[in-house]
Order: sequence, then C-alpha cells, then structure tokens
Amino acid sequence: MLVPALLLPTPASTATPLIEHQLEVSIDPVAGRLQVQDQMGLPDDENEWTILLHSGLDPQVTAGHAELTALGNREHLTAYRLRRLDPGPVTLSYGGRIRHDLESIDEGMGRVRQWSRGSIGPDGIFLDGSSGWYPRIPDSLQRFRLQVQLPAGWTSVSQGAGPGDTRTGRSIWSETQPQDDIYLIAAPFQLYREPGAGFEAQVYLRRPDPELARRYLEATLQYVALYSELIGPYPFAKFALVENVWETGYGMPSFTLLGPQVIRLPFIVQTSYPHEILHNWWGNGVYVDYESGNWSEGLTNYLADYWLKERAGQGIEHRRDMLKSYADHVREDRDFPLIEFRARHGSASQAIGYGKGAMFFHMLRRNLGDESFRQGLRRFYAENRFQHASYADLRRAFESVSGQDLRPFFQTWTTQAGAPRLALAEVQRVRDGDGWRVTGRIEQAQAAPLFPLRVPIVIDQETGEPQRLIVVSDSRRVPFEIRLPSAPVRLAVDPAFDVFRELSPGETPVALSNLFGSDRGLILLPADAPFPLQTAYRQLAAAWQQGRPDWRIALDREVAIQPDDRPVWLLGWENRHLDDFAAQSSGFRLDVAKRRLDLQEAALDGATVSPVLTRWRNGQPAAWLAASETSAVPALARKLPHYGKYSFLTFTGPEATNRIKGQWPSDDSALVHWFGARRELGAVQDLPPLETR
Repeated sequence: MLVPALLLPTPASTATPLIEHQLEVSIDPVAGRLQVQDQMGLPDDENEWTILLHSGLDPQVTAGHAELTALGNREHLTAYRLRRLDPGPVTLSYGGRIRHDLESIDEGMGRVRQWSRGSIGPDGIFLDGSSGWYPRIPDSLQRFRLQVQLPAGWTSVSQGAGPGDTRTGRSIWSETQPQDDIYLIAAPFQLYREPGAGFEAQVYLRRPDPELARRYLEATLQYVALYSELIGPYPFAKFALVENVWETGYGMPSFTLLGPQVIRLPFIVQTSYPHEILHNWWGNGVYVDYESGNWSEGLTNYLADYWLKERAGQGIEHRRDMLKSYADHVREDRDFPLIEFRARHGSASQAIGYGKGAMFFHMLRRNLGDESFRQGLRRFYAENRFQHASYADLRRAFESVSGQDLRPFFQTWTTQAGAPRLALAEVQRVRDGDGWRVTGRIEQAQAAPLFPLRVPIVIDQETGEPQRLIVVSDSRRVPFEIRLPSAPVRLAVDPAFDVFRELSPGETPVALSNLFGSDRGLILLPADAPFPLQTAYRQLAAAWQQGRPDWRIALDREVAIQPDDRPVWLLGWENRHLDDFAAQSSGFRLDVAKRRLDLQEAALDGATVSPVLTRWRNGQPAAWLAASETSAVPALARKLPHYGKYSFLTFTGPEATNRIKGQWPSDDSALVHWFGARRELGAVQDLPPLETR
C-alpha cells in the first residue's frame, strides 16, 4: 500500500497518541460525497494537534470546547491546528467530495501497477488514511467505532468486527486494538461467512459466486490455523477477502483487497492469499517502524511465499529464484541496504525488500536452528503486538531465546548494501589412512566489505551419503578441511542456495527475467509479418519499452547483425534473425519454414501455439516470441513480465492460456569442483522444512 511519507508511522513510545474515534458516516456513491461526524477522544496530556483532512471537506467543531485553524494544503490534503480549550472529547463534522482517478506506477519492463489516493464512486468506495477521509493526526494510533450509512444493497468493510445487519445499507465496525490507520471500503457486495476458532472468515464479492467464496473461506480457516500455531493467536475478529473494483493486492488489518481478475486466478488461493493473511501478524499485528526499515515484507515473504514452496519440496528452487531476481534487477546504482527499504516501487526494490529480506531470515534460521527461530518469532510477536517494531526489536527477541549475540549479523546484513561473491580455491584431496582428507579455501571476492557467513559445503563420495560442512567465513580467505571415509567425487559450495550471494555463472539458466531486468536492449519486429500482426507486435514492444528509454525498437531488416553487447528480443515467425537464434540451440529445435517447434519431446504447431524461448547468445540473453494469432499479442504483452523465472513457455488462444513452462537445465559453476570426470549424481537434498512446533 502506498502512503505519503507524512503519514508513515514512527516508532511507538509513551508519547505516541492513541485517538478514540466514534465515526458516523453517510455516503452517496453516485455524487461521490460523504458526510461525517467524528467524536474524537484525545489524550489528556496534550491540548494541541495537527490534523489532516481531504481538501474541501470544510470541518467544523460541533461539540466540545476547541478551535480549528487551517494551516495550508499538502497535495490533496489540508492541515489544521486543533486546539482544545477544555478537557473532554471534541466532535468534528464535515462533508464533501472525494474522487481521484487511478494512477499508474511503472514497476519494470511491461509491468504497471495502479493505485488511487481515494475515491467515492458508483462502482465502489476506497478510502484510507492517505485519502484524508477521517481526521488523521500524524504519528498516532487509532481505536474506533464506525457506523456507515450507504444505499440499500451496499455494504462497507473496515477493520475488526462487523458488519452487523446490512439489509438497510447500514454497517457497523469496531476495533479495540490500536490501529495505524482506518480503512473504509464499500460496494454492493455479496457477503459469505464461516465461523472459525476465535474469529470469522468472510468473503465479499461483487457478484454471487458460492463456489469461489467456499474456496476462499476454506483457505482462510486453513492458513489462519497454520500461522496461529507457528506464531501466536490471530489478533482480529475476522479475516475477509474483499473484491476491489481494480486490480490490487493490498493487505489491510483483518482483510485483503484483491482485484476481480486476481481472485479468480486458480493459483492465488495457494500463493498470494496466504501472504495477505500472514500480514495480519507482520505489518498489521506488529507495526513497522519505517524509519529503521520495513522488515515486514521480507518476513512475510519468507513465511508465506517461500515457506509454502519449502513445504512442497521446492525450497531450493525458490531460494535460487530469489537470488536470480536480485541479480537480474538490482544494479549498483539501484542497490540499498534493508534498513532503507520502505515499500515496493519496482522490480529492484522488490528484489531487495522481499527477496533479500526473506533470505536474511532464512540465514538467521539456519544460524539459530529451527527451534530457536520458532521461539524467536513467537517472542517477537508477543512482545510487540499492536506496537511499532524495528530490526533491533527482532534482534532482541532472537537473542533472548538463543542466548547468542546477533549484533554483528543484524548490523551487517541490514545496513550494508550488496551481496557477497563467493569463490572456491585450492581444492585438494589426499589419502588419510583408511579414508581421505579434503582441503580448500572459501573466499569472499566482492569489492564491498565482508559479510558474516556460514557457508555450506556438500561433498559427494564414492560410497555413502554426501557429507556436509559449514565454513564460518569472517575474513576474505577461510581455509577448510574435512575427513571422509570414502573417496570424494564432487565438492559444491552452497549448492542449495542457503546464503544470500551473487550467483556464479552456470548456477542458473537464462530466463525472461534476464531481459526484463536489463536497462538496455533491442526489440526487433518482423517486417514481413502481415500488417495487423506487425502492428500488434509494435504495440507490445512500445508497452515494454515504456519507462526504458535505452530499449530500442527496430524492424529486423534495419539490423544486419544482432548486437553482442545487449539483450535482444525477436518477435514473430517471420523475423529474419530467427535462423540465427535457433542455430546450435539446445533444448529446442525450430523448423522455420514449417513453423514447427520441437520442445520437451513434443512437436508444436505455430498456427495453434504461441511459443516463447530464451537462450544465451554470445554471453547476452536473447528471446523469441511468436503469436499464433494477432488477438493473442495483447494478452502476451500483459502476462509475460509475470513469468520472469521461466526459460521457455507456450500459450494457446487469444487469452494466451499457459500450457508449458520450464527452465533450461543449469550447468556447473566455479563453485563446483570435480575429483575426476563428471558423472550423474543425485539431486542436492534440502534440509527438512520448518515445522509449526
């Protein structure tokens, strides 16, 4: 959720004001207007405050002895000084129109996110603290009772318990725990509900769909129980899925606001949805001290998106994907330490705040062990519920349960940008009695300062299980030694990607993210394609080029030889450079004349399938896309930036329904040493997944 910097909360302390709101709200969606009466219970130790309201609401003091003075405008808000002349609550009455258009945020090549400062309209209502719909005192917490009168058939949604009997358009919400904002969402919803253990699961849809509601209600009960067992009791009276009018993925206290297309994607219930539920512990149950860095997204990503993959046996792949995302999207001029992450505003910030943040917690877990990690999570939650917390509070919680001094680990990994670059040197094996002795050296080769590391080394033997060694790396060069009962076959440094680090060449295959993450490149259009198809390709290229001025678009006939110093996209079966793309390829075979693709032992017809392939070309990533029909191009333009981790894909139909997706096999890297000839070995085994107890 994007909020202006002036509204970001600061750390809670004894001076943090807690405001009691008794709000009575009447809304006319068609006119875009609201009328509000707010009885504000103010702290006794202060008599003067700055409050923020949406401009044009004309607030008046209608009860209580107080003065209200306008101070000036701050973008769409007006600041006022409220001076209380006598003790007791103060009631403000105000009304007016709030309606802002959707705005777009460029999040990377081909990825645009929409947001709103707040709007009241006939299709729905979206209001939060940055909208200025209620008297907001910066750096305060809120407790409230909210009554909303809407047209018959409309229902409002906010935090806490509600909505009561909505048959007349009247909703009632209340939250007794301190909140850092008050949200007001409304539409003509169809409400579905299911009781849970100490809370209620709710679903608000814009059109009746009992089966969709049932899936979300079941998932809500499942994930709330899972995280309650792992972390501590769920902190709210309900959790609700609420359908928004535009495509969003917002997590508010006790509900999530998802777009109409998003909620109907079949995988969202098992992927993004648990992420939003978990935010009720991290971010909405324990608030973020933004001044010292947003730890919440990294921890939520780790215990939702990542943890569910780990439980499904895909932990290694997901950790590698997070490292690859950092490598593909974060350039030196875009890098920053975790304490400077506030919110996602593009692919680079997401790779740091979500990906590096998640790997920070993964390394902490590996350092402490699962039991201490679980106990630390529970301690942190219990001690900081409904308070603002920082990385320092996290450190204290994990230190208290582990007995370890974690200052060097937290200090380096949260305040230092960049990533370590590991190197393997001087690996040797010698006979040692009846066994073998293996020696070598781990190096941190990055120009940046050192990172405190515990580097796993896995050694496969001629007989017996692979041996695992942890090398504590606290200097540029650290020697290691291990004795083995059997002859070593292969030595691999961090083969399961347990360390946040720069990937070594060969550790990960080429994928779409290599192109979407590049600041510069070339998109070649097929000059011989039919005009409607060429036009569609040009529109796709222009959409991907938006915000990336160093990506150039040209016709294939305008470029005699593809450049070797930047990524290249080829579009269309008609592209004159397609034969060069397909030459000496591995993993696929193209018959350009017949428009046939051989992929994964299947022969695919270009007339019915839209393929997308990647490969390395002279050290640069290259990709090719060919739509089976002109009508499929807009869907491909929209969808492909969200498939960044894949090396090859196929789609069918005008809506570009995905049929095949995968990654090319990885090769060995400089972090792997073979004692003799290469051979087929079993896959690297991950450690057991984190359990809830």
